[in-house]
Amino acid sequence: MTDTTAKGKPRPALFRALGKNEPPTEITADGQRYVQVKILKHDSWAATGLYAGDDEAGNPGAGQKIIAKFNRQQSIFGFPMKWLGLILASGEHTIMKAMADEPTIAHSFDVIEVEGKQVHHVAAHKYIDGHPLTPNDRVTDEFFPTLKAVLEKLHSRGIAYVDMNKAENVIVGDDGLPHLIDYQISFMLPKWWPGNWFGTRVLLWVLQQSDMYHLMKHWIRYRPDQLPEDQRDINKHRPIWIRGWRCLATPFRETRRRLLVLVGIRKGKGKSVTEHAPEDAVQRQMNQTNTSENTSA
Repeated sequence: MTDTTAKGKPRPALFRALGKNEPPTEITADGQRYVQVKILKHDSWAATGLYAGDDEAGNPGAGQKIIAKFNRQQSIFGFPMKWLGLILASGEHTIMKAMADEPTIAHSFDVIEVEGKQVHHVAAHKYIDGHPLTPNDRVTDEFFPTLKAVLEKLHSRGIAYVDMNKAENVIVGDDGLPHLIDYQISFMLPKWWPGNWFGTRVLLWVLQQSDMYHLMKHWIRYRPDQLPEDQRDINKHRPIWIRGWRCLATPFRETRRRLLVLVGIRKGKGKSVTEHAPEDAVQRQMNQTNTSENTSA
């Protein structure tokens, strides 16, 4: 069984998006009240909570569920960071609105209020019934063709998803379809100059090609039977810049993990499963892995 008993200490304020604070117990989204059900994760970038509204009978917390992401507010050694939270929330909301006609992408709310005051560092959307894509999933025949079509639709509107490498960002819906979540670091080409100059167009193309590479990586891993024999080798799909990026990203990731171990947030090799409170997707994968190991023992 995977050893997950060694846990780090709770994150200090510096390594939490809201510092010492937690997401509020109650919010209003487009005029409707929602109460907190669960905090899904709280890392350096954002604190994400699951909320539920009233049902038709007025019972609090028994109605529609939504996800609210509270982006960075905590300063770093005295340097203000609220501006970052505003940019991240605005970008995510803008992209989800641009894709509002895509049924597999959750509805995004426009106005979020806390204690009667509108807040602008929060992005919220309807909850998708399902679970994050995990190693033991067996998805439907329509799953990856649909996901490819959604990415192509994003790309046609001048958007790169950017975070496609993380399987947990793809929700396997109860309807059997893929639902992309988390547009926090997605890139949308500005409509104005110089934001849409040649250099940013090249960047958009590179990021979009990377999206398709990571899509193929997941497709090969989960449903290789749907692909021709000559398309099942991921090396044939890997752009040259991915190799270059790994030369930078791998040392950065290892350095970050060592730092988190050094300050006591993580243990051992610094993987996220050793955090005091792993995010919901990581916890689900841990539970699935342990269940599989117990079954095969």
